Amino acid sequence: MATRRGRVDDLVVVVPGIMGSRLADADGREVWGLSGRALLRGIRTFGGSVTALALPAGLLDDHPGDGVRPVGVIPDVHGLPGLSSLVEGYTDLLDWLERHFTLRRRLPDEDPRTPANLIAFSYDWRLSCRYNAARLGERVAQELGRWRQTAPGRADAKAVFVCHSMGGLVARQYVEQGGGAEITRRVITLGTPYRGSLDALLYLVNGARRGLGRLVGPALSSFARSLPSLHQLAPDYACLAGAPALRCAWEVTGLPGVDEELLKDAQTFHCALREPAAGTAYAVEYLPVGGVLQPTPTTAEFDGGDRLAPLFTIEGEDEGGDGRVPCLSSAHVAGVRRPACTPWEQHGSLQNNPAVRQALWGWLTPEPRVHRGPERREAALGVRVPEVVAEGELCEVEVSVPRDVPGFEELAVGVRVDGGDGWRPLRNRGGGRYAAALRGLGAGAHRLEVGARHAPGETVTALVLVLGRDSRAGGGA
Repeated sequence: MATRRGRVDDLVVVVPGIMGSRLADADGREVWGLSGRALLRGIRTFGGSVTALALPAGLLDDHPGDGVRPVGVIPDVHGLPGLSSLVEGYTDLLDWLERHFTLRRRLPDEDPRTPANLIAFSYDWRLSCRYNAARLGERVAQELGRWRQTAPGRADAKAVFVCHSMGGLVARQYVEQGGGAEITRRVITLGTPYRGSLDALLYLVNGARRGLGRLVGPALSSFARSLPSLHQLAPDYACLAGAPALRCAWEVTGLPGVDEELLKDAQTFHCALREPAAGTAYAVEYLPVGGVLQPTPTTAEFDGGDRLAPLFTIEGEDEGGDGRVPCLSSAHVAGVRRPACTPWEQHGSLQNNPAVRQALWGWLTPEPRVHRGPERREAALGVRVPEVVAEGELCEVEVSVPRDVPGFEELAVGVRVDGGDGWRPLRNRGGGRYAAALRGLGAGAHRLEVGARHAPGETVTALVLVLGRDSRAGGGA
């Protein structure tokens, strides 16, 4: 029996995060886009072109004129440790939206002018959020105009944005500063760093993560440091430990690895977005989703040299978050008192989280939700897994369970790799802490599901990239 689809008359636009769009050069050759099983090969390919993709100093909100253009969103697991976290991709989300709502994507062989109300917006994620917000506005104006003309009842259709990570900053810039508020109904953001992410600052200061070796080499550090977008992801809150109090990154002169002009411009960018004057005037609804409980770098201190060491607390408090974006950032949007949804999930998997899907149903359609199986409670597990390990090395999985979870010290916690049938048990280390050392993970990207036996259908997802033996030498910034 077919599932009844919820009615949606608006235009739904999915906006991915940094590195979530495929890029091609002027000759049509894809310079970033391989994912899933081909991720390692994609990183090698990107490593060969990374120097040419670096942006010139002083670019700010302009395009470098290098012929690079976006050609679609990334469907599967992607990312580049040293520049972005691993992300599950967007095909499953788009398929789910089309399957459960009256949403339709334009088919590849259809005329590009064919009306559709489910749009995946790809963009050149190297460039500033302001630049990409302007491109988003152009695309929405075209698509919404076509869609409104398809039926009299759609004349008042508006745009609804479903954004992951940096995509939320692009959409918010368009709505609040780019004239999009009048035609926007709501903005749904999944793990958007409204106040920035410490990870971005760590990438800028420390350079490419050790272990990437010959895959990309030191050129990745120079590339990352040339990006306006990465600077706009740096924390806008006081995050650097030091006497007498925490300081903002833009308050520290001579911060290694940081383009001071881009960082100051990023501060201006965030300041302009703090008050949603246009959104308030047109009653735009913001619905921020922020992952919680996951160990999340929130502040940092220098390790005695020029490298930053991440801290998982801020002024002694464990803020938590989705592993990449702390709670204080993902819901810090003016006019919103609290997050609209707080799943126990990692940053790269928020778009596929069951609790988020449940919430999306209510946000996208006014119709009551039809029964599609038992309701699922979220697994109260905080998961820490290294994002990069070398083939042949152990992959350490650490899990923490809050003390307010019944039986937190006596749970049977396990991990499943790549959707396999077998669950590997984690050893109980006491105090609600559990751990396992995974062996035998082959080179490539792997999806780890961590769950407890009392709730076998409820898991937290972690992604790990295993480097092959031929790609381990060298590394660093």
